Amino acid sequence: MAIATRPALETAAVTSRDGTTIGYRRLGAGPGLVVLHGAMESSRSHLQLAEALADAFTVYLPDRRGRGLSGPYPVGYSVRTDIEDMAALLSETGAQYVFGVSSGAIVWLFAALELPGIHKAAIFEPPLLIDETKSPPLMRRFDEEIAQGRVAAALITGMKAARLAPPVFDRIPRWLLERMTQAMLASEDKRAAPDDVTMRMLAPTLHYDFALVLGSQGALDRFAAITADVLLLSGTASPAFLQASVDALERVLPRAQRVRLAGLGHSASGNAADPMTGRGADPVRVALELRRFFV
Repeated sequence: MAIATRPALETAAVTSRDGTTIGYRRLGAGPGLVVLHGAMESSRSHLQLAEALADAFTVYLPDRRGRGLSGPYPVGYSVRTDIEDMAALLSETGAQYVFGVSSGAIVWLFAALELPGIHKAAIFEPPLLIDETKSPPLMRRFDEEIAQGRVAAALITGMKAARLAPPVFDRIPRWLLERMTQAMLASEDKRAAPDDVTMRMLAPTLHYDFALVLGSQGALDRFAAITADVLLLSGTASPAFLQASVDALERVLPRAQRVRLAGLGHSASGNAADPMTGRGADPVRVALELRRFFV
C-alpha cells in the first residue's frame, strides 16, 4: 500500500510598498489561493486547511505584520498598510482567489474594493458590528496592560474586548484567570520550537487587529461596490454579533452566496490540534466549501 505524503511546504517573501518584508508559506499546485489569518494567529494557523486544498490550489499563507516571517507594523497603521501588503503578494503570485478569517476577512473586504485582481473572495465572520460602548474601553485597557508587560492580563482583556471569551470567564475571579493564563503561556514558551509563533509573541499584535476592527465600523455600505464573487461563511455556534455581521454583508453585497456551517464556531478554519483554536475546528469541512466556491 502506498503511503500518502504531505504536500511540500516552502517559504518565500515579497516586499510591500513601504519596503517591509511580507513572508509567506506556499504549498500545493493549481490556481493561487491566499489564506489570510485572523487575530492571535499566524501563517501556521491554517496549515491543515492548506493541506486539504493543496491537491487543487497553490495555497499561500502569509504572515500578517508583526508575526513570524513578516516585518513590523508602521507608525500610523491603517487598513491601507494591509491592502498594500496583499497587493504586493497578489502581484507576485498572480493569485486571484482569497480567503480571510475574522480580521483577515476585513482586510480582504477593503482590498476587494481596490484590487481588481481579486476575482473571488471567501469571507469568514468579519467583526463588523461591535458594541461601541464596551469594546473600546477594554481595548484601551489592553494597550495599558501590554505596555506594563502584563501579557496574561492583556490577553484576558483582549478576549473580553473581542467578545470571544467563553461564558465561564465571567464566573472565574480575574486573579485566577490571570494565573491560569500565565501558566499556559509559560507552558507554551517551554515547548516552543525556535521558529514557533507563540501566544506571548502574538499578544502585542492584537492592538492592530483592534484598530482594524474600529476602523471598519460604519463601512458596511461601502462594500456594496465590491464586484468580485463573494462566499460568506459563518458558523451556527459562533457569537451572535459575528453571525449578524455576515447577515448584514449578505444584504449589501451584490454577488454573494451564503453558507452556514452547522455546529461550528469562530475557530472552524483553524488547525484542529491548535490549543488556542483547535476546539471546534474542522478545516476539512471548511476546505470542502472553499473548493466548491473556487473551482
